[in-house]
Amino acid sequence: MDSELIISGIGISRSVVATIVSMAVEHVEGVASVGENAIASGLISVFTAKPVSNEPAVESEVIDNKLAISVRLSVFYGYPFTSLAEDVRAAVVTAVNSQMGVDVHSVDVYIDNLVFPKE
Repeated sequence: MDSELIISGIGISRSVVATIVSMAVEHVEGVASVGENAIASGLISVFTAKPVSNEPAVESEVIDNKLAISVRLSVFYGYPFTSLAEDVRAAVVTAVNSQMGVDVHSVDVYIDNLVFPKE
């Protein structure tokens, strides 16, 4: 997999896309973490003993000169998945459009972990 995406003649690093997406999604209510990072893993460990997924948190590719994005999440218990996924998609589209000026083809949301409060 190449580390750079070419959209409308502009090269954009996949890590830049991942950073923009992660920052946008972390602010969505109900999202515990995007992929695995030290701070989020620590927060999740406060609430549960489940490990965080080792899959890439954000993947991206170009389809029809638009950006297709996949994002893997851990979410807090009590948030309806369909509503949460809609909020995540909206946050990603808004962030990508405003930060990169690129149209979004699709946003696939994968919920890898459900975080329950410790009892």
